[in-house]
Amino acid sequence: MQKIGSSIKQKKRIIAVLSIVLLCFFLLIFRIAWLQIVDGEKLTIAAREQQTVDNVITPERGKIYDRNYKVLASNMTVETVSISPADVRDNTKQTADEIAEKLSEIFETDKDAMLDKINSNTNFEYIKKKVVKSRADELRKYINDYNLSGFRFSEDTKRYYPYGSFASHVIGFVGSDNQGLEGIEKVYDDVLSGVPGRIVSADQVSGMDIPDNYESYIEAEDGQSVVLTIDETIQHFAEKHLENARIENELEEGAAAIVMDVKSGEILAMVTKPDYDLNEPFAITEAVEEKYPGITDELKELEGSEYNAKVTEATEFLRRNKAVVDSYEPGSTFKIAVASMALEEKAVSLSDHFYCGGSIKVADRSISCANRNGHGDQTFQQAVQNSCNPAFIQIGARVGAKNFVKYLKGFGFLQKTGIELPGETTGIFHDEDNFKEIDLATASFGQSFTVTPLQMISMAAAVANGGNLMKPHLVKQIVDKELNVVEDIQPTKVRQIISKETSDTMRTILESVVSEGGGKNAYLAGYRIAGKTGTSEKQPRGNGKYVASFIGFAPADDPQVVCLVILDQPGEGRNYYGGTIAAPVVKNILEETLQYLNVEPQYTEDELQFVDILVPGVIGKTKTDAQKAIESLGLQVKIYGEGDKVTSQMPIADSKVSKNSNIILYTDGDDKRQMVTVPDVRSCTPAAANKLLTDAGLNVKIKGVKDASGTAVCSGQSPAAGTSVEMGTVITLDFTYSEVRD
Repeated sequence: MQKIGSSIKQKKRIIAVLSIVLLCFFLLIFRIAWLQIVDGEKLTIAAREQQTVDNVITPERGKIYDRNYKVLASNMTVETVSISPADVRDNTKQTADEIAEKLSEIFETDKDAMLDKINSNTNFEYIKKKVVKSRADELRKYINDYNLSGFRFSEDTKRYYPYGSFASHVIGFVGSDNQGLEGIEKVYDDVLSGVPGRIVSADQVSGMDIPDNYESYIEAEDGQSVVLTIDETIQHFAEKHLENARIENELEEGAAAIVMDVKSGEILAMVTKPDYDLNEPFAITEAVEEKYPGITDELKELEGSEYNAKVTEATEFLRRNKAVVDSYEPGSTFKIAVASMALEEKAVSLSDHFYCGGSIKVADRSISCANRNGHGDQTFQQAVQNSCNPAFIQIGARVGAKNFVKYLKGFGFLQKTGIELPGETTGIFHDEDNFKEIDLATASFGQSFTVTPLQMISMAAAVANGGNLMKPHLVKQIVDKELNVVEDIQPTKVRQIISKETSDTMRTILESVVSEGGGKNAYLAGYRIAGKTGTSEKQPRGNGKYVASFIGFAPADDPQVVCLVILDQPGEGRNYYGGTIAAPVVKNILEETLQYLNVEPQYTEDELQFVDILVPGVIGKTKTDAQKAIESLGLQVKIYGEGDKVTSQMPIADSKVSKNSNIILYTDGDDKRQMVTVPDVRSCTPAAANKLLTDAGLNVKIKGVKDASGTAVCSGQSPAAGTSVEMGTVITLDFTYSEVRD
């Protein structure tokens, strides 16, 4: 019985063991099936990734052009350096530590970071992206000198901005991965960036190629290019004159300018100063030092993420596009809109009169005019010329709160314009349901609410172009590599806000502001400029901080371009009136822009004395023939030398001079040229300045006055006083009326 029991127990053990074995076998079969059927694809991919090197092919980023296809943003060829860490560690002629030391030297980076990459257990590590050719060649020489293995070089591109800081707030820049971070680069990143390609090649763990390796190539799709409405030449004009104004007026909060095509809404120039170099957007510039004194020394104490954060903070203000993201109280420039809505609603007529005694009482407040003595009785047009606050309070009251808000919306002041740039704001206005009498009064002369520069210039363009509010835009076309047009962006009319009749009347009135009123410093002989001044005190009132501005368009009878200039917070003790410091900047920008656009000047009888005459070329002619040719044009002649033929002249041929200018001729060669020192004529009247310069044997070009008499004074001269120049040199003088306030 014991044997039988023992046998049964033994069989049970065998069956149990066999069952366990079978269970394990079936579990193994199940697992294998699971891995092959369920996880098969995932594991295949994982194996492929472990056995392959996947290199991304960076597409060429599209270019950014100005409207005439001048390249504003392009690409330069660079290289990306990567390694197979195991292969680098296997080198015998240089240790990992020595290689890390050399890499940190070449790429000016941390040695420990390089050593960590070399000691990595991965198959692939990036050493440096966007390496310029000189650095890559330096590394190649090091590799060749020590016969090193494990390094890979792949061609890449780096964004390059040929004009540096030019139009920086419009163009924007990209990061190290070529992704747009600011401006058009950011907004049109999807268009510009293209689609990356790939090269997938099989490798062993050691990094050696597998004999039967495969390679898969997916071609990159290059990005498309963006054509801006910006005109590179006009942008240069605006940048030059705005930077001069920023320096001259010691602006504490910078400046902005926009030049727009009146009829299409295309932005021809957009400038914010100070600006920054697009090739080095995080550089600590002089402007950064001025804003954050001691920043350079502070950065020396920081490193890593703290350093990067501080640099970003310190340079961020440079990238703020004042023309788009800032809002300000427009001051008297807003009277363009108020006068237009009043005429359109027939709340006023040209024959209406408005009395100004120096102030006006609204509700429980007394509101003063800029002219504390008052303007007395004045017509509607004179009220605009005088920029009279009491008159405009009366005009606003006639319009009424409901209509005022209606036109405010109509002109686009309560919404974004939709410009193709990031961060656009809308300004701030009173709550429509709580728009009180005093609010209407102050809003009627441009205070107690804020607008953006884009909204203001769009409004002015609508008033000038027949009443059509056009959407301001910066992008004209999307094109491919061969400049074939992929997309053509057409001008967009938002709405008609005033009639052509009202527009025609306003053009006449605003032209009179420049010719007879507070905009005299925007006057330009031969070109009919219309416009309006503006001066607003920043909040809180009484802090002595102001924004000076001017809007002008030309020619007044057939407007082509409109220009807005904003000068933010002139330095302590500096003049802060828009009519005095902003109007001349608009004048200078419009002068060069209109000439560039081949808009023919039309001179009045009074202006003929300022008509430029092209100096004829008379070198090689006899003294007699040369003198006749020059004097026939209304120019004077002075001859130096005893020879019979002219060997040189000053000014040179095709120079532009005013009537009665002196042309100096030499007949004995260049060794006896007459040199004089330019006298200082700043603060002189036109007549006094002209006499000082002509007595010195120099020629004069006068800008900013209708005639040589009057109260204007010289505010700038070029070449500067004290400069030694050749007799006959043309000295350009800019005149301004210092009594102009608004």
